[in-house]
Amino acid sequence: MKKVGYLFALVLLTGPSWAQVIVSEGYVRATPPMGPNTAAFMQLENGGDRDLALVSAASPQAEKVELHTVLEQDGVMRMREVERIAVPAGDAVSLQPGGLHIMLLGVKQPLAAGDEVSLELRWDNGDTEQLLLPVKDIRTQSQAAHGHDHHH
Repeated sequence: MKKVGYLFALVLLTGPSWAQVIVSEGYVRATPPMGPNTAAFMQLENGGDRDLALVSAASPQAEKVELHTVLEQDGVMRMREVERIAVPAGDAVSLQPGGLHIMLLGVKQPLAAGDEVSLELRWDNGDTEQLLLPVKDIRTQSQAAHGHDHHH
């Protein structure tokens, strides 16, 4: 009986270290027709007491996965790869269209609304997190939200 109690306590003591960042509202944008690339978006909330940084991501459904941001350069918005996405202790970071995001390059099969994408996040402290994100078609959601259904 003591072994079970000890293992339970060990789980409680070690659990918060790997569950420091809570991922919510995650999704992957459906691939455009004939488009081999897409992006993943989510909220990252660091409930821990030390700063962390997302340093890479991987997916078996893409040839390459990169961390990106969007910057204005000479009046033009351009995507740029970044080495890390900082998630300060006690703070949240939004990965969203037009800002920080995760690019899936060379998607092996087209992704449509209702599909799921497996994504592994890798943190600077060595932890990894496995996600299964739904695929959403943000074009149709955006049109519906703005009343652009065009019924005749």
